[in-house]
Amino acid sequence: MTEIPPFTPILLGSDLNVYGMARSFHELTGQVIEVYARQQLAPTRYSKIVNVHLIPEFDSDPTFSREMAKLAAQYREQPGKVLLIACGDAYAALVTKHKATLQETFICPYVDYALWQQLSNKETFYHLCDDYGLPYPATKIVTKSMYASGVVTTAPFEFPMALKPANSVEWQSIQFKGRKKAFTIHSQVELNTIIAKIYDNGYLSDLILQDFVPGDDSNMRVLNAYVDQHHQVKMMCLGHPLLEDPTPAAIGNYVAVLPEYNQALYDQFKQFLEQIQFTGYANFDMKYDVRDKTFKLLEMNIPQGRSSFFVTLNGYNLAQWPVLDYVSETLAAQPPVFANQDASKHMLWLGVPKSVFKTYAKDNAAKRQALALIQEGRVGTTVFYARDQSLKRWVLMTYMFHNYVGRYKQFFAENKG
Repeated sequence: MTEIPPFTPILLGSDLNVYGMARSFHELTGQVIEVYARQQLAPTRYSKIVNVHLIPEFDSDPTFSREMAKLAAQYREQPGKVLLIACGDAYAALVTKHKATLQETFICPYVDYALWQQLSNKETFYHLCDDYGLPYPATKIVTKSMYASGVVTTAPFEFPMALKPANSVEWQSIQFKGRKKAFTIHSQVELNTIIAKIYDNGYLSDLILQDFVPGDDSNMRVLNAYVDQHHQVKMMCLGHPLLEDPTPAAIGNYVAVLPEYNQALYDQFKQFLEQIQFTGYANFDMKYDVRDKTFKLLEMNIPQGRSSFFVTLNGYNLAQWPVLDYVSETLAAQPPVFANQDASKHMLWLGVPKSVFKTYAKDNAAKRQALALIQEGRVGTTVFYARDQSLKRWVLMTYMFHNYVGRYKQFFAENKG
């Protein structure tokens, strides 16, 4: 990488995603990364590579816009460009909403708010999928007015079904006993009960009821991309998840990702991103459907995902792309990178102890490949970073990882078994 002019990265959030991005920037520059968040979460605690600034209610307006105006005044006086990276749905929504004002001071590698709304809401996103020929599971929309009318919701596909909120940002503020990131519904009674709980506890937006694509976690794929300011795809990195978190609030979060190469998928999503004039990071979740041998798209996320450090781990540093794009301004002349073509360089990313992966990941060829990588020492995590070690941090991260042993014993059979 050529010499980079001075710049300052600012990250929003304090979770695993933030630490992965902070580590990527630290590997790139060696500098401590400034982080702003509503609360202190474990992945960034006791870290020497981040400087966390806590601001109550920072993940919502009017606090966000007020505090960002203060930061703009502060950073306007500093030399070099300031790169603003939102790590999480709520922060991405706020940055895109206030992009016109923020970009007077900060580099904001994001789409405009109207496109963000269309992409982040699953219902309107699926309309785009129809327009651009991207396959997704058979879907029925459930609205609050349908529930309020008393008409029983049925679907034209068999149980089990998937049920999830169309509005993931609003869903973060909804709490009730039994709440999950997404539900697998096994009967009409369960469907009626869950819909009632959701709307009775204040959720206003639509729900997505979908045909459940059969298969275990290893049927999933995750695709990370970076699209430059000229709407040209410059990096695509495909991952093959082998295990997901079974904890109700975290269902769908990957905890083991094997790098994979698939040029057909790269080409398909490259065309989509460029046709919609996208900018910045994109993250797609999909599942392989053995019934028709297609990858069914489940959702698109504009922030990079919690497991996206697997991209950096495999040699495609997540932080470098906006830096090359906006700071050194050299990315436009470079050809797109389609990652993971050389299997001899593959690294397995884990977000749980090796023992949990070995016990709970389904036995198949992909798992055997991952076990071989573990045997060869070609495995890494986001939070255990050799350049960010202290006794307090090591104890906390070890405790955080060890908690997964109990989580899988408690929830795996119920939600994933």
